[in-house]
Amino acid sequence: MEREVVDVVIVGAGPAGITAAYTLAKAGKEVVVLERGDFPGSKNMFGGAIYAQPVAEIFPEFWKSAPVERNNVEHKYALLGDKDGTTISYRNGNHSEEGHYNSFTVIRAKWDRWCAEQAEAEGAFIVPETLVESLIIEDGRVVGVKTEQEEFYAKITIIADGVNSLLAKQAWNYPEIKPQNVALGIKEVISLPKEKINDRFNVDDKSGVIYTILGGPMQAMVGLGYVYTNLESVVVGLGVTLEDLTHSKTKPYELLNELKKHPVIEPLIEGGELLEYSAHLIPEGGYKAMPDLYKDGVMITGDAAMLVNNVHWEGTNLAMTSGKFAAQTAVQALDKEDYSANMLSLYKKKLDESFVMKDLKTYKDVIVTLEKNSKTFLGFYPEKINEFMNQFTSVDSIPKKKKYIQFVGDVLEQRSFALVSDGLKLANLAGGILLR
Repeated sequence: MEREVVDVVIVGAGPAGITAAYTLAKAGKEVVVLERGDFPGSKNMFGGAIYAQPVAEIFPEFWKSAPVERNNVEHKYALLGDKDGTTISYRNGNHSEEGHYNSFTVIRAKWDRWCAEQAEAEGAFIVPETLVESLIIEDGRVVGVKTEQEEFYAKITIIADGVNSLLAKQAWNYPEIKPQNVALGIKEVISLPKEKINDRFNVDDKSGVIYTILGGPMQAMVGLGYVYTNLESVVVGLGVTLEDLTHSKTKPYELLNELKKHPVIEPLIEGGELLEYSAHLIPEGGYKAMPDLYKDGVMITGDAAMLVNNVHWEGTNLAMTSGKFAAQTAVQALDKEDYSANMLSLYKKKLDESFVMKDLKTYKDVIVTLEKNSKTFLGFYPEKINEFMNQFTSVDSIPKKKKYIQFVGDVLEQRSFALVSDGLKLANLAGGILLR
């Protein structure tokens, strides 16, 4: 009996997989998406924002029909101590105007479903509640996948099954992700009336605010926290590398509870009702930890390919862009009937020429530098910045000059000649970022 072979089979209906399916179906290709969840988005988690420009390249003017929550007009960076914090804020009025939108908060269960509907409308076939167990490899080439019930054969397979991908391990035979290259992200969605959110974050019904948080309960850890505003809820979460969680012997939910009680964060969510608690692994290895992205008959996208910019909390837009490029490559390969690694290398070339790989390369040394100097750069200096701001804003009958001299003396005493070394490390890091 002759086997049935589709053009492309995609494993995973997250942002990368669905974008690939939409792009392929729109080009008239036969595509099947296998999703282990009850529906696209049912098992997916992220902080809460998608970026308008790269998403609009895939779904033009998506904000007019997609289930977006708020248009983000302000970004705050909060450097927290134990009981204090220094916040820098940037707001752009242009971001309220169509054509200048920067990002939107979304709820993944709604957003992913909408994206899936767009793919299905173009002709993609999505199969939920289907667990893919392995790749089918013949003569060194991937020719499909095997599920619990049946086998799906395809000319090209696209892997989009998320971080710690079992299929990627099978295809490339690479080891388990190192603890320093993966973070555990946890978050809570807290219900609040729209009017309270507007008042507390100084926005109108359509506008939102993002907080990026350093320090607080995560002092001296390689990790960040965040706050996002939805229409009638606020998202509070954090991500910390597994290595730091292990060394600190701290439970993730304990860190999140401490963050929620911090004097800078607590007033934002006071009186809210918990709607949802979720956790998810986040690939943090970046450029240096990426696997090969293609081989005969197969490409790997999104989190499974470690495509996360951990400095800017960018994951979803990188996943969607990688899905688009993988699909565009597959279209060309199908048209030429060439599914070899040489042909599929066009996918890597597209990524290399885009912001995705250029940004990952720019920040390739940031996490390593922070890991080696976390107590200094993520502990000592943030603490001193807040200490200085406390002195700068306080009136206590002590002359300002005396306080400043004492502050500088304390820093010199505690870091001494290490200040020079710290400066050189930061200079090398900044220089590397500017020159790449």
